[in-house]
Amino acid sequence: MSTETRSEVRGEPSRSTVLPSSVEIPAIPESSGHAPSGTRRGRWWVWLVLLAGAGYGAYRWYPQITTSQATGKNGKSGAVAVGGRPVPVVVVAARKGDMPVYINGLGTVTALNTVTVRSRVDGELVNVAYQEGQYVKAGDLLAEIDPRPYQAQLELAQGQLARDQAQLGQTQANLVRDTAQHKYAQAESDRYTSLVEQGIVARDQGEQLKSTADSLAGTLTADQAAISSARAQILADQAAIDTVKLQLVYCRITSPLAGRIGLRLVDKGNIVHATDTGGLVVITQLQPIAVVFNIAEDSLRQVMPKFSAGLKFPVLAYDRDLRRKLADGTLLTIDNQVDPTTGTVKFKAVFENRDNTLFPNQFVNARLLFDTRHNAVIIPTAAMQRSPQSTYVYVVGKDHTVKMRNINTTLTEGDNAAVDSGLAPGEVVVVDGLDKLQDGTRVQVTAAGAQASE
Repeated sequence: MSTETRSEVRGEPSRSTVLPSSVEIPAIPESSGHAPSGTRRGRWWVWLVLLAGAGYGAYRWYPQITTSQATGKNGKSGAVAVGGRPVPVVVVAARKGDMPVYINGLGTVTALNTVTVRSRVDGELVNVAYQEGQYVKAGDLLAEIDPRPYQAQLELAQGQLARDQAQLGQTQANLVRDTAQHKYAQAESDRYTSLVEQGIVARDQGEQLKSTADSLAGTLTADQAAISSARAQILADQAAIDTVKLQLVYCRITSPLAGRIGLRLVDKGNIVHATDTGGLVVITQLQPIAVVFNIAEDSLRQVMPKFSAGLKFPVLAYDRDLRRKLADGTLLTIDNQVDPTTGTVKFKAVFENRDNTLFPNQFVNARLLFDTRHNAVIIPTAAMQRSPQSTYVYVVGKDHTVKMRNINTTLTEGDNAAVDSGLAPGEVVVVDGLDKLQDGTRVQVTAAGAQASE
């Protein structure tokens, strides 16, 4: 081969420097001086042969070179360990502990008591004693209605009572007088009756005295009736006074319970009536407060026996994303029927809500602590991998190699899972770096706690 031909071959890429031995390159005759123009035009087929040979070499040998670079010393995939280096992973040891068993449901915060405060008398609203959003106690003053009309009615009723009491006294005096007169007339009648029978006095005179005594007896009956009527009138007067006094009490509107004031519905200076439907203000009780949540009817057979026996079930309220716990409470009651449209039962839990975290009509996730599984083998859910056939984890052995282990688990709570079988407490499982592992891979171990501290 000539010097010109070798320089052209060296100019090709490195992957095409190895040419197959089956390609023969014909010799080019050497000559001195200028080559004939026909000879230069005939060299194009030589370059065509060289290019064809280089292309065949690239097609034949390049896949083998890239495959050998991507394969380790043991002939395994380069994703396992490039150049035999261990794969870095984060591990956690399986532990034994108690695993809570929760029943979850979607719930709504509900106030135990909500009151719309209305006026019970008619009149002008002269004072609004609360601020919107204020927390009030039972008995705190909320508003006042002009009491002057009712004060005038009270004085009138008290005057009527005094008059009727004086009339009662007069009637009682008449009764005393008429009683004395009746006794005297009756004594005279009895005496003259005896004289008439003896023939000493005329019969007409005796009958006249008897008639006078009978008339005075009727007067006594009338006096007693007048006394009863006067006493009844006094009772009516006293009832009228009590009614007006009650209306005066109603002029001062107080809070019937402890809670939070809503927005003001009526302003000072308006005329309010007992028949108004809108009310003056709405008060909502926030402490304690309730959460009503729905549980599938299948859970009733687990909860009802224990609830009927008096067991207090703890209930946790979480936010909408089920990440932050809002409050702790207890199950208060269970509804008496299943909703046929949803197949769920309403559960009601009560919360102290001392920090006012829960608010009426707020959406929450309720978690009913139904049971606790003791001495369970617990691992992070991040360690679990699933295939169409089973659930498995990678267990790190003493030789720092991993082995795929099938496990059975039926309970998951948050970031932890309880393993029913397939794993023992203390065994180390991989929680991070799982995508680079297969059975028998050598790993470089880092504990989860150590990684977090870094």
